[in-house]
Amino acid sequence: MATYAKTIEMSAESPNNFDDAIEAGVQRANDTIEHISNVWVKDQEVIVENGTMTGYRAHLKVTFQTKD
Repeated sequence: MATYAKTIEMSAESPNNFDDAIEAGVQRANDTIEHISNVWVKDQEVIVENGTMTGYRAHLKVTFQTKD
């Protein structure tokens, strides 16, 4: 039986810092996806509301293994 990898994109946020946003994304992915092999941080951005930084957002690519 062949094994394949799929990649999805997702975003996660934290009011504290980028590390927390990334961790939240990895935890959320892990809660819903089995056999994650890696997570790539595609991009990061700061959320600004009324001229004030209010959060941190990480855009992630999550790769996981699937079977034929």
